[in-house]
Amino acid sequence: MIIGVNRRARHDYTVEETLEAGLVLHGSEVKSLRAGRLSLSDAFAIVNGEGNLALINAHIPEYKGANRQNHDPKRARLLLVQQRQKRKLIGKTTREGYTLVPLSVYFSPRGWAKVELALCRGKKQYDKRATEKERDWKREKARLLREHNKG
Repeated sequence: MIIGVNRRARHDYTVEETLEAGLVLHGSEVKSLRAGRLSLSDAFAIVNGEGNLALINAHIPEYKGANRQNHDPKRARLLLVQQRQKRKLIGKTTREGYTLVPLSVYFSPRGWAKVELALCRGKKQYDKRATEKERDWKREKARLLREHNKG
């Protein structure tokens, strides 16, 4: 069950590689996610001081029924990945100029909150225009083929 999608990610970045990571959440955060409330618009992942991956700026609003036990909506949330993957990601983000961007957050069939991370490189303005031009051409080509096959 998909909770939230970062629509700007594929527009602003070139996605090189994707991977799945677990999210460490508080109870009120899980309740809020199950209600479908999440914003990934400015979110990204970094390596924190202890060498762990953390999701920054993912906004999960407070759950109304939690009262005093509520969470901070913008807190850094730990990401759970395998050690081999973590070392690879740390190496690429520090040396080669890549960024870790969340593409979507969802619940796995077992009920665990997961985030789909992408290893991305930022797009320049001319890259964005080229991507848009290519997408428009594919749409136009499909329309022309449909019209040709009708007649």
